[in-house]
Amino acid sequence: MSTLFEPLRLPNGQVIRNRIAKAAMEENLADADHAPGETLLRLYQRWAEGGAGLIITGNVMVDRRALTGPAGVVLENDRLLPRFRRWAEVCRSQGAQAWMQVNHPGRQLMADLGQQALGPSAIAVDIPGLKGVFAQPRALSGAEIDGLIQRYLNTALLAESAGFTGVQVHAAHGYLFSQFLSPLSNQRKDDWGGSLENRARILLRTVEAIRERVAPEFCVAVKLNSADFQRGGFEARDAEAVVRLLNERGVDLVELSGGSYESPAMQGQTRDGSTLAREAYFLEFAERIAATARMPLMVTGGIRRREVAERALQGPVAMVGMATALAVDPTLPRRWQAGEGAQVEPIVVAWKNKAIAAVATQSVVKKQLTLLSQGRPTNPRTSPLLALIGNQLKLRKLSRRYRLWVAQA
Repeated sequence: MSTLFEPLRLPNGQVIRNRIAKAAMEENLADADHAPGETLLRLYQRWAEGGAGLIITGNVMVDRRALTGPAGVVLENDRLLPRFRRWAEVCRSQGAQAWMQVNHPGRQLMADLGQQALGPSAIAVDIPGLKGVFAQPRALSGAEIDGLIQRYLNTALLAESAGFTGVQVHAAHGYLFSQFLSPLSNQRKDDWGGSLENRARILLRTVEAIRERVAPEFCVAVKLNSADFQRGGFEARDAEAVVRLLNERGVDLVELSGGSYESPAMQGQTRDGSTLAREAYFLEFAERIAATARMPLMVTGGIRRREVAERALQGPVAMVGMATALAVDPTLPRRWQAGEGAQVEPIVVAWKNKAIAAVATQSVVKKQLTLLSQGRPTNPRTSPLLALIGNQLKLRKLSRRYRLWVAQA
């Protein structure tokens, strides 16, 4: 049997039936209450039937005033918990583990959402050609940081009540915890800034709080950048050090990715000139960090062929995460297990401005998610320009809906 289809036993004793995870993607498909509705459930049913051993949700926000994008899922209280129970049931319906990714955008908050952006420091997102897209942040107070840790804990406890089998704390891709970890965006002079131990404090305390309150069999995972791919930012040696700190905190799995909106390495494009492999972008980093890790590692980024996935598992990596490939063909795990050599072609937008090209690439992927949620066949050859324009128009409409929703709430 292929290593891909061997079970993985986690430190807390839970077993994932195979080594393929549906990694998180932002869908912008929540219902009008910013909860999982029928559209999102149809999408996740496709992934459940596709055969992945682990399904990680798109990011679920811990604060309704802070979304990574409009029509994002928010879980702050138990008012709509039955809808989240249904989501967990759909994810688990074919035997997969179901983990909820919990997140806060920090300074990566779109200005159109009309809310105050918050971050470790008052340093705005800087993307050439996209000035004004993100709100100007202000620095969080110490009391607000404590409150955010409680929000993450609250959302994790609600996820457990809803029937999810774990949570993944998002500390990558330039979101809030990633901002704290990076010396470029965290220039605080107090206990939450300066040394790496201080910059990691909010992540470590959040993981500790969740692990202490959830059941032992409930999985607690972290998504971490292997690097920011920006000069002077969070580097591979920093990732090693953070994993060493997480070793002592009951973490069941660390997913390694990389980049941010400013340097979209998760899509194979970087701001510092680094050259990433065409597939399994972060495998080299994972192999280096594995020497430190006492928990299983998962690598995500660019995997779309079975032989590449299997090669990734020949070393110290325990799982492979797939996102874009499963947006194009959600049945790849099942087809691979049946012995097929199925693969998907990469979505490449070779525009000069890498940041705008990354937004266009993301727009093409989101188009596939919408098609899957409608029960329609995917079309990865969609025009990037048309996908970008269509997605921007959709986001503008959803942003208006969101502003009304949050004002009424």
